Amino acid sequence: MEPTVTTTFVTSAAPVGPNETNMTCPSCQATITTRVERKATTKMHIIALALCVFLCWPCACIPYCKNSCRNADHYCPSCNAHLGTYVN
Repeated sequence: MEPTVTTTFVTSAAPVGPNETNMTCPSCQATITTRVERKATTKMHIIALALCVFLCWPCACIPYCKNSCRNADHYCPSCNAHLGTYVN
C-alpha cells in the first residue's frame, strides 16, 4: 500500500503595502478596506538625531514629515483588529 500525500495551500490575507488594502478580515469575516495608522519608528528618530549631529539640523524634521519613513499599521474598521504592519 502506497502512502497518500496531501498538499495543503494556506493563503494569507495580510495587508501588503503602505496604503489601504481591500480584504476580508480574518477576525470578523467582513469585507473591508483596512484603516492605516502611521507610527514613528526608532530608526526614524536615529536618522533625525544623526542629521542634527552632523550639522544638518534644518533637515532633521524631514523624516517626521514623510509618511514613507513611518510604519503602516493596518486595522479592521469594523472590529478594530490589528491585521498587520508594513515596515519601511
